[in-house]
Amino acid sequence: MSNIQLGHEAHQSTQTRYPVCFLAHDIDVPMNVGSFFRVADALGVEKIFLTGSTVVPPNAKIKKTSRSTEKYVPYEYSSDPVTIIESLKSLGYKIVSLEITSESIDLAALNMLPTDKVCLVLGSENYGIKDEILALSDITVHIPMFGVNSSMNVASACSIATYEITRQLRNERLS
Repeated sequence: MSNIQLGHEAHQSTQTRYPVCFLAHDIDVPMNVGSFFRVADALGVEKIFLTGSTVVPPNAKIKKTSRSTEKYVPYEYSSDPVTIIESLKSLGYKIVSLEITSESIDLAALNMLPTDKVCLVLGSENYGIKDEILALSDITVHIPMFGVNSSMNVASACSIATYEITRQLRNERLS
């Protein structure tokens, strides 16, 4: 049998959800927000919190980029990220900010247990995560960069970090 590409009809949804949520603060590009929804749907994220100036559905660019997954991934908007973070902490979530800082660790060194609940904080494309939010974070992680540029698109970084977090929550080892 040869290796052939499967069509969309071959996909069987498991509806698996992990105790992982996103907090997206001041994300002004709707295509990035749409990508968050698509990643959340694909990788089993339970909810997205949109805060600050983040673009919210309904929005044609979010819908197009998300491929309509904003219909399936629960989300909530609040102008104040601090209130959301404090609420999540009271529910036992670890606040993990994705940002290059003086204290951030390599994403690969993150050590999530299958019983952990995680809120991945994503910041503005231009300004990153505000100091006020970083101060509330339990840990800050970064993705090592090997090229000339010191950062990548927030949606791409979200995809990488979410895959690693859910992999760890599944307690899978890299081969």
